[in-house]
Amino acid sequence: MKGFAMIKIGETGWIEKETPKCGPLDAICKPLALAPCTSDIHTVWEGAIGERHNMILGHESCGEVVEVGSLVKDFKPGDKVLIPAITPDWNSLEAQAGYSMHSGGMLAGWKFSNFKDGVFSEFFHVNDADGNLALIPDGIKVEHAPMLSDMVPTGFHGAELADVQYGDTVLVIGIGPVGLMSVAGANLRGASRIYAVGTRPKCIEAAKFYGATDIISYKNGPIDKQVLDLTHGKGVDKVIIAGGDVDTFEEAIKALKAGGKIGNVNYLGSGTYVKIPRVEWGVGMGHKQINGGLMPGGRLRMEKLGSLVAIGKLDLSKLITHTFKGFEKVEDALYLMKDKPADLIKPVVVI
Repeated sequence: MKGFAMIKIGETGWIEKETPKCGPLDAICKPLALAPCTSDIHTVWEGAIGERHNMILGHESCGEVVEVGSLVKDFKPGDKVLIPAITPDWNSLEAQAGYSMHSGGMLAGWKFSNFKDGVFSEFFHVNDADGNLALIPDGIKVEHAPMLSDMVPTGFHGAELADVQYGDTVLVIGIGPVGLMSVAGANLRGASRIYAVGTRPKCIEAAKFYGATDIISYKNGPIDKQVLDLTHGKGVDKVIIAGGDVDTFEEAIKALKAGGKIGNVNYLGSGTYVKIPRVEWGVGMGHKQINGGLMPGGRLRMEKLGSLVAIGKLDLSKLITHTFKGFEKVEDALYLMKDKPADLIKPVVVI
């Protein structure tokens, strides 16, 4: 089969590989639509997870089942399915402890384009098919479905990690596709005022669509100072970090009330340490909680999020700004994600 791969750090290309084999609990799928992710950019051009050789990229897709293992009960060839970016081993001890995304070790539920070949290929392998696949609900467009692999569950997990409650004031740092879904998730969980940090007009328009009440530009000065000015010195109840770098935590801590919570879903692709300001963290005793987590994967998550889209409570159309046709366009879409033109939010490749 043909796939688009990371040849080594800083280099990509098309390669040929053997079609993956299907285990008794697994499935083999072919893609119906694919989407590149900023994580792919971190992996290839920053070497964020270390060297990888001839590893097929991609973890965002929807697909058609072409083969299932002998022990798979709920799926069959021909089924059109949602496929999460995180595909845990559901019989692991970590899953039983409530941290399925770390099944087999920290971040080990992230298998596609990390520990094994990803979805930018003519065929790809899905472990634990009954636990990780979900049927695409009626009414979801095929080009929208890959957003349910990663962007929606990751953004929503930011709102969960920050523990957004009814009436909370929330700061969302970064309004790329994940940040936009953090805005949407905070809005659905009942946030009152939502401050969204970003500068690109297309993203600002989408942030307002998804529920942002105020837009903050980091070009106008420190984020925390602007937040404190807007809140009359009080700060916000919750912060979701969906962009930035290791220095972003400093501004988040400074903008947060005592007893507030930070939910980080930003992939920190570079830097050695995260900076926490001592005094503004209450000299270690300010009850300012920091929670960082990889989004949950699995079938139940896909089914629940898919139902929000199918019923019309979550409109994914604002995320997708560029649509490509044909498998060979994966390369173009990935490099568009790397270059990030001003009018880009998310590209999708429809097979």
